[in-house]
Amino acid sequence: MENEKKAGGDKYSKLAGNTIIFAISSFSSKLLTLIVQPFLTYAMAEISDLGLSKILSQYANLLIPFVSMGMSNAIIRFGLDKGNSEKQVFTNGLLTILGGFGILVLCWPVAQFLPDMAQYGLLIYIYVLMSCLRTLCTQFVRSRQWNKLVAVDGVLCTVATMAFYVLYLVGFRWGANGYLLAIISGDFVSVLFLMLTGKLWNFIELKGLNKTLWKQMLRFSLPMIPAQISFWIINASDLFFVREMCDGLDGHSGDAWSGLLSTGYFLPTILTTLGLIFYDAWQLSAVTEEEGRAKFFTQIFRTYSSVLFCCAAGIIWLCRPVMHIMKANYYYAWHFVPFLVMASTCSCFNQFMNSVYVVNKKSQRSMVTMMAGAVSNCIMNYFFIKWWGPVGATYASFLGLGLVFTLRAIDAHGMIGMRVHPGRVLVNAAALVFEAFVLLAETPLYGLWTGIITALIILYNFSGVWGMARILLPKLLGRRGKALVAVVDGWMTKK
Repeated sequence: MENEKKAGGDKYSKLAGNTIIFAISSFSSKLLTLIVQPFLTYAMAEISDLGLSKILSQYANLLIPFVSMGMSNAIIRFGLDKGNSEKQVFTNGLLTILGGFGILVLCWPVAQFLPDMAQYGLLIYIYVLMSCLRTLCTQFVRSRQWNKLVAVDGVLCTVATMAFYVLYLVGFRWGANGYLLAIISGDFVSVLFLMLTGKLWNFIELKGLNKTLWKQMLRFSLPMIPAQISFWIINASDLFFVREMCDGLDGHSGDAWSGLLSTGYFLPTILTTLGLIFYDAWQLSAVTEEEGRAKFFTQIFRTYSSVLFCCAAGIIWLCRPVMHIMKANYYYAWHFVPFLVMASTCSCFNQFMNSVYVVNKKSQRSMVTMMAGAVSNCIMNYFFIKWWGPVGATYASFLGLGLVFTLRAIDAHGMIGMRVHPGRVLVNAAALVFEAFVLLAETPLYGLWTGIITALIILYNFSGVWGMARILLPKLLGRRGKALVAVVDGWMTKK
């Protein structure tokens, strides 16, 4: 029993340690997110310029799953399996990406006739290749569990990207071209750094390829393509629907409305960044920790969801004053924030649930659930934007991602016996929806009422939040952290 308790403590401690390491890696990225969006509102001459930049990056994001063939997921899943050769895993991933990019190049005669591709197609192609290569390198390094190297790379890539933003947008004033080039340049710096420090060329082995392993990886990764496309549809289709359906509304062009909507993602991105920090660590534990998996997943989800619900409530409460840091003509974007925050919360939950499919190598179910969300999102986008204008797109995103979470929660219970405690999730979701509508309705003293709702949500989730804190504090503060945990645990026991 004592050994079992110790083993359980070790798995939580390991998860906490990895989370802190990846937090260091992603902290600078989060800081970049907080800085870049306001910076872009001042660096871009018009709102429509920012809207076009976001649209172009979404074109690239749509192509990435096709070029990579979903291999980023297979790299870490098969790389963590002890029986597989690291050289063969990395080589298979690299060859798959190069092959996918070769097919994309052959499609150029057709692709150039798509909107905006004739002018920006070359940059979009380079953007796709560099993004795929960076993902390959970072996922392989994670599979090797060189977590400190991942942390350094995250900081370096962030600093480099920010420097290129300043150079291309402020120095050269290249607009949308500069936006794409900055991201390309940052990814290139990351790939070069990981190649040199990790000596990744040593893992390229073209002789004696394991075709059986390659087929297994493709069988796992290919269903991820429609899953990733569906995820793209839910997250990016809003911009395209708004661009086409709201052109001329209130005197704004479609690009201007998409620019405002993309600005609305500024604060919700904080949530998704927190989710990514945790997921980078969690996917390692999810695959490698096999004993007591149902209980482990259930406890971690309760703690994780508590933290996200509290953060979501706080962001909704503070979104209006925080959005004042944007250029004045972007301030209207606060209307998009409340339901985008809730959509981002669901997105984080869905990412967590996806680890169940990764563990069980059931990528087909990941595809089915995301496709269900994508189809429903497109239908709702059309009607909601028609009825409520651009803000309707945020309602569609929330409900579409909420559907995906519901389907995945059912699957998780069936596959590993995990429980999400639906009653507790519904109470939190209802409270967030109520807070959002209080803010959007601009009721008298809305700041007071949303603050009270936020406080109630924090109190309701305190035990879950403390569960996260008691794991992290000893790692962050050592003996002092352990002492603080003991004091608070004693106080809570008396209560």
